[in-house]
Amino acid sequence: MIHARFLMLTVLLAGACPVISSAFTADEAVPFVALALDCAEREYPNKIAHTMESDADQGTPHSLHPSFYGCFDWHSSVHGHWLLARFARLYPDHEMAAEARRVLAANLQPSLLAAEASYVLAEQRKSWERPYGLAWLLQLVAELREWDSPEARNWVAALAPLEEACVQRFTTWLPKLAYPIRTGEHSQTAFAFGLLLDYAQVADRPELATLVTTTSRRLYLEDQRVQLGFEPSGQDFLSPALAEADLMRRVLLPAEFATWLAAFLPAIPPYAETEWLPVAVVTDRTDGKLAHLDGLNLSRAWMLQGIAAGLPEDDERREALLAVAAAHAEAGLAACTGEHYAGGHWLGTYAMYLTSGRGLPAGP
Repeated sequence: MIHARFLMLTVLLAGACPVISSAFTADEAVPFVALALDCAEREYPNKIAHTMESDADQGTPHSLHPSFYGCFDWHSSVHGHWLLARFARLYPDHEMAAEARRVLAANLQPSLLAAEASYVLAEQRKSWERPYGLAWLLQLVAELREWDSPEARNWVAALAPLEEACVQRFTTWLPKLAYPIRTGEHSQTAFAFGLLLDYAQVADRPELATLVTTTSRRLYLEDQRVQLGFEPSGQDFLSPALAEADLMRRVLLPAEFATWLAAFLPAIPPYAETEWLPVAVVTDRTDGKLAHLDGLNLSRAWMLQGIAAGLPEDDERREALLAVAAAHAEAGLAACTGEHYAGGHWLGTYAMYLTSGRGLPAGP
């Protein structure tokens, strides 16, 4: 099974930078692609976060968001398209890559994306989908920028107005952000900042990278002794503590990061064991909020891998980080069945992000 293979590989990589894409096959990614395809063009059920100033602002999901109307909500649709782009880029000859490209071509058209950009830039929507959805949109752009194909270049060009709208929202917001947002859901800043830094590197936007790095150091550098016992909250899909550490390994050099991590997360043992961070338990996968915890197990896994990758190779904490990553990956991947739409509309993205090594220093 896929999660068992991931478990084995993560353990084997305890002494090296944890990159898993080389052992992950296209056929193993197919269930995740199927989840994204199932909802990319499904308009309902749909949850709209829509600010209105008059009756004239009413609309259906498709009329409000002609590109990203599926997958229950806007951000899930965006990162579902990221999943399709990543699969088609990594496995272009697989039979499902053609269907992924068809959906991308249908939804990433210039006129549709221009409407999406206008929606984002509306005066009353300054905080709309900020930071999570906007960061995922830029991650989609990054994926397409790294894809050397005429189709991808056309989609990047079509996305340019929406890309610039998202960058504008971040560049005007970050200098005014006085405090980090430490939730385990969409408003969390640390995870979004990590996506932003990865995008800025791919897109060659040094000014944005400097802004995010400076903001991250200002908000997080002095943090110490985080208490993992307060996590998770009952509907988290991101770990506030691990996301912060996974961000700071992007900001700090390995030796500096090792010192920072010792002060921030002293609970990590210098040997391979998992009791210091138990896997999250999901009690009802038909409940969309409770099902968030399946996503938490997946995101914890990739964050733990990222933290290990940011440490010096001889750091004794790497074994503990990778052992816990394997346990969380096994639980999270086993839940990616699509049995319930509450999790099926988005968990495939998290599984793909984890198993394809996205965000890791040596990832594809």
